Amino acid sequence: MKKINDQQFKEETSQGLALIDFWAPWCGPCKMQAPILDELEAEMGDKVSIFKLNVDDNPVTASEFGVMSIPTLMIKKDGRVVDKLVGVHDKETLAKILNEFA
Repeated sequence: MKKINDQQFKEETSQGLALIDFWAPWCGPCKMQAPILDELEAEMGDKVSIFKLNVDDNPVTASEFGVMSIPTLMIKKDGRVVDKLVGVHDKETLAKILNEFA
């Protein structure tokens, strides 16, 4: 997974299918979500780019997209937000959603 910041967000997530993990180091559920995303990336890395955006260090993007709770997983297709999920989600659920847009 690639870590991105407010300045990189738009450019990095503007093409193809992207999943962005809005997280923070102190967030317990975020720590539970991380290994699931690692597995997902290993299996679907050719179809989707997975990014991590630390909301403590990058409040502008989180605020712009109304991220109120973390983890929030945003899915973008060619720069357009197509789905947003709040909370921890299992790999199968995420793969099914991503495959709808792949």
